[in-house]
Formats: sequence, C-alpha cells, structure tokens
Amino acid sequence: MNKKIVIGVFILLIISLTTAGAVAFLRPYDPLTPPKVNDDGFTVEGIKEVANANNKFAFDFYKQLTKESDDIFFSPYSISSALAMTYEGANGETAQEMKQVLHFPDTEILRPNFASIYNTINKKEKKYELRTGNALWVQKDYKFLPGYFTTVENYYGGKAVNLDFVNETELSRNTINTFIEEQTNNRIKELLPQGSLGADTRLVLTNAIYFKGSWKDEFEKKNTKERDFKTPTGTIQVPMMFMAPKSELKFNYFENEELQAIELPYKDKELSMIIFLPKSEDGLSNLENEMDFEKFSEWISNLKSTIVDEIYFPKFEFEIFTEVVGPLKELGMSTAFYSGSADFSKITGNVDLYISDILHKAFIKVDEEGTEAAAATAVIMRVTSAGPELQKVIFKADHPFMFLIKENSTGTILFMGRITDPSS
Repeated sequence: MNKKIVIGVFILLIISLTTAGAVAFLRPYDPLTPPKVNDDGFTVEGIKEVANANNKFAFDFYKQLTKESDDIFFSPYSISSALAMTYEGANGETAQEMKQVLHFPDTEILRPNFASIYNTINKKEKKYELRTGNALWVQKDYKFLPGYFTTVENYYGGKAVNLDFVNETELSRNTINTFIEEQTNNRIKELLPQGSLGADTRLVLTNAIYFKGSWKDEFEKKNTKERDFKTPTGTIQVPMMFMAPKSELKFNYFENEELQAIELPYKDKELSMIIFLPKSEDGLSNLENEMDFEKFSEWISNLKSTIVDEIYFPKFEFEIFTEVVGPLKELGMSTAFYSGSADFSKITGNVDLYISDILHKAFIKVDEEGTEAAAATAVIMRVTSAGPELQKVIFKADHPFMFLIKENSTGTILFMGRITDPSS
C-alpha cells in the first residue's frame, strides 16, 4: 500500500555544475540551526500570494497522486521550496513550465516573500519543533555562474559545500545522507540509495523541513482501543484514539451533506491538522474530485468554533517512497526532464543540465501526544553527455531498404514500402 506524508521534512536534490569559489567544508551549517535569509521587501499581500501558490500546487499534485496511490502524505512546501531554488536557474520554456505548474508569481514577489515564510518557519520562540533548511552540494572543480549561488543563499539560505562526485561518489552520497538525517531528527535515512549519484553529478540542492508538535488538547492513552476501520477491501482493527471534550472545550468545525471537517490545533495554535471526513464510507473519491484550492478555501472559511461531543482518530505511523516525476510531467512540467531540451542556463551559462529522476521519501507518526513528520525528495539532475565527433555522412542505398512518404503538415504517412530488388 503506497503511503505519503502530511507535514514533512522534505528534501529536493538537483544535479548540475559548480564554481570553484564554493565553501569547502562538509556541513554548510548546523543542521538544527538554519541560517536566516533576506526578506527585505516582503508584504502581507506578497506572502499570501506565495502561500496560495504553494497551496494550489499542493492540490494539483495531490490529485495526480490519487490516480495511482492509496494513501497520500507529502510536503508541498518542501517540494515548492526546492523547486523554487531550481527555478532560479531555469530559462526559456523550462522556466515557463515550472512557473505555471508551481503557480509562482514574478521573481520580485517570489523571492522576498518566500524568504519571509522561510524565516517564519525557523523562528526561535515556539512550543514545537519546526525548521526548514537548504544546502547546495557542489562538484569541487566545476563552474557555475556565481550570481546563481548568491541568489540562492540570499533568499533561500542555500549555502554551498564542495564535494567530489567524480572521484568520491559514495563518500559524497553518504555526506549528503548524513546531513539529511540530522536535519530530520534521523527520520529520513538513505534518501539517496546506492547508484543514485554518479560521476556526472555536478550539484545537489537539498531542502528539508521537520515538524514535531503536541496537540493543544491531547488524547488520553487509556481511551485508545482497537476499533473497526473500514477500508475499500474490508473492515480491519486499528488503535483508535478517543476524546470526549468537556462542554467548554470547542474546536473549529464544519459540516455539510458530504463531509465533516475539524481542526485539531497544536500547542500555541500556530499549527493545526485539518481533517476532511466524507459522510459516506466510500465517499472519499467524490470528495477528492470536488476538492481544489478554491473549494478548500471555501470550506476553511466555514470552520466555526463548535462544541464537539466525541472525537475518534486512528493512530498511525509509516514511511514510504513516492514517485514524483510522472505527476509533474502530467501537470505540464516536462521539458526539465529531457537532455537537450532542458534549459538551466542561469545556473551554468550553458544548456547542459537536465533532471534525470526525482525521489521522495516520507515519514509520519500520529499518536495521543501529537504528530511527528518528515519527508525528503531528491531531484537528480545530470550533465548532458557530449555527443560523438561529427563524421562524414555517406548515404549509399546499395542494399534492401524500407521507405515511406508522408504529408508533413499533419505527419500522416501516405505511402510506405520496402525495396529488395530495384530492377524487378
């Protein structure tokens, strides 16, 4: 059963080329203390615009995953954040597709307001753990456009570290994996499996986000019991948490003919989990078909402080890998994945990089006390290999051959044949 993640630690990796001026140490910063970034020029309206872009992408991506997955849980912020750094290096059609799929506003709005959201996530005073951080892992003797590194560090906190993917591929892979483990409190291990990097790796961009928070109103462990849970294939028994709130305790709640929605806040009420429950046992697919960013916004606006008599919610914990390339292509981001078509020339000054694969690994644990979640995504970009040297072209049809005649405006084949003896 495929599973995904809700709040997450996410990591996105991309492979390209680098500059000799990159920082030469194996950790860009303390993984538990990400650097602050430059958010000068942010506005309330701008933050809302960038947040809406992330949320629109979240629903678009979610719907793509429903086509092939059972359970879904991922970190749209992490994906958007890592792809925002990648987008800074994109040009032409590649950049246009990324902007459309990710719903990014213009760069002058994206940068300071994305930075402001990043700084808010990493603020110090809070009663929960929440952090996000970026890093650039660079082939030590390759050259990037220096302005690219400056932009990524300034607005996204992506500090650079020199590695040697060519001669020390495994050491480089282990270095990145170790840093990711530290960023995610050891929840995401071996994000990059053996063979995922190679001598043609030039740059790996990573983004990670980690969350651990306690419910504002915790479930009592003594009330957790094995109870029925109806799956599409039958009824199973699961540990079901239970809460009978006191009469003065209220939750933000909404219901209509199709669903119930409830908001379970974490301590400080700065984060919360919102659950959408179809009233029909087999109504999730209909609910998902109706759900998009606009419908989500409508339902959220209808949440009202309400006395809820009983709350049942299952405990769960899982970790999974999720395929990401297919959904992104379906959404319209395809050029970036093809050698010879991808244009990341704002990174290197050349059209020499393309994304060869994206790996996503996710973890979540929900229990009576709260939620812990982590996710990591690796976008692997490789260098387009050089073609063979040009040779003299000779066409000599002196043996049997096949041929066709087609109409070019439509590509329609009109005639097709095979010649084995032209004299007959």
